[in-house]
Amino acid sequence: MELSRPRGTRDFLFEEMKQRKQVEATLKKVFETYAYEEIKTPLFENLSLFTMKSGEEIVDQLYNFKDKSDREITLRPELTAPVARLYMNEMQKSPKPIKMYYYGSCFRYERPQKGRYRQFWQFGCEMIGGKTPEADAEIIAMASQSLEELNLQGYEIHVGHLGILRGLLKEADVEGPDQDQIMALIDKGELEELQNYLKTVNIDEDTAHVLLMIIEMKGGSEVLEKVREKVSDKKLVIEALDEFSHLIDTLNDFGIDNIGDHENNNVVINLGIARGLDYYSGMVFEIYVPRLGAQKQICGGGTYNLVEIFGGEKVESTGFAFGFDRLMNALMHDKKDEKPVPTIEVFVAPISDSTRNKSFQIAQQLRKAGIPTEVDLARKKFKKLLSYADRLGANKVILVGERDLKEGNVTIKNMETGKQDSVQADKVLEHILDGR
Repeated sequence: MELSRPRGTRDFLFEEMKQRKQVEATLKKVFETYAYEEIKTPLFENLSLFTMKSGEEIVDQLYNFKDKSDREITLRPELTAPVARLYMNEMQKSPKPIKMYYYGSCFRYERPQKGRYRQFWQFGCEMIGGKTPEADAEIIAMASQSLEELNLQGYEIHVGHLGILRGLLKEADVEGPDQDQIMALIDKGELEELQNYLKTVNIDEDTAHVLLMIIEMKGGSEVLEKVREKVSDKKLVIEALDEFSHLIDTLNDFGIDNIGDHENNNVVINLGIARGLDYYSGMVFEIYVPRLGAQKQICGGGTYNLVEIFGGEKVESTGFAFGFDRLMNALMHDKKDEKPVPTIEVFVAPISDSTRNKSFQIAQQLRKAGIPTEVDLARKKFKKLLSYADRLGANKVILVGERDLKEGNVTIKNMETGKQDSVQADKVLEHILDGR
């Protein structure tokens, strides 16, 4: 019987796990500097949590099952709904805004393809009860700073506002399922299907023309002025434009200016972002890394009202999530030829059986001081000890020989220079720390 991993899943070996942990640690550090605190939710939830949010049609994309008490359960396909459920269960009376972040795996029963897996990871955040231009600006600034701290090159943050598109459609009496379908087609970028669908709904030709024009507009603040000229008689759109303009001005205070200027900034106004879910209500943004091609989107988010859909109070929230796997692809794309950073700093090599006890004592002393240390446990022959240490990437090797120990010493070899020093056995830790 051949054992293989399930389709659409992956194994992560040592080096890749080290890279993922470093990225995770960097993101946690940035999020916590913005006063976000970490939460964890269950890997599985009641199926109704997601069908209530996304409709029964989502079931085909889920890993759902009945438990031993015949309850409908599913592995979570994303983390926004579990956060909303957590808020309703535990935090409705907490002072707002509530800032929380999360990191975990999600599951979707989709056809596996490049960049899309059945088990994947999300790293994201939610600010519940914080719908202001200031809250929106801080969210975008935090996403930007996260990528700067990770030294990701060539990313683009595209920011839009759903109130502009939905306001335009509402003033044309296009609401309900028709409006949702139009937003979904805009979200998918299916322009030809959108044009055909507009012909089937009760929308005047001028509004349809303005809508098609708006979703193609990208750039800086001048984009908003061009739209304002076209919709001066549409109150809902003007209100959304005013709110969006306030956000763009506030971004300057958060250190993000020159919007739309590719030479000096990576933030772009893009009015074609739709985020085709009907609970999104205001600012939306997506982050792209164009060199990744079809899998270029690494992040999405915006302002939404999900708690009310679940029967709770009307409370606006703002959040986003990095597709952690795509983020890793983007970060590793330009680092394929880089040598991995060694995990082990020191290798302790007992030269004979009689020096093993002392070798273990030295190794434990270094480990307790926070120095990554490996010690020979396989009783390798002397000739193989140095080559093994070199393969581990150890900076220094402590050779523990019987003759040296009788004199109270060990030999420490610098693997980069080849230099060897005789060091008192009780001064090993001090010597290693001084040489760092």
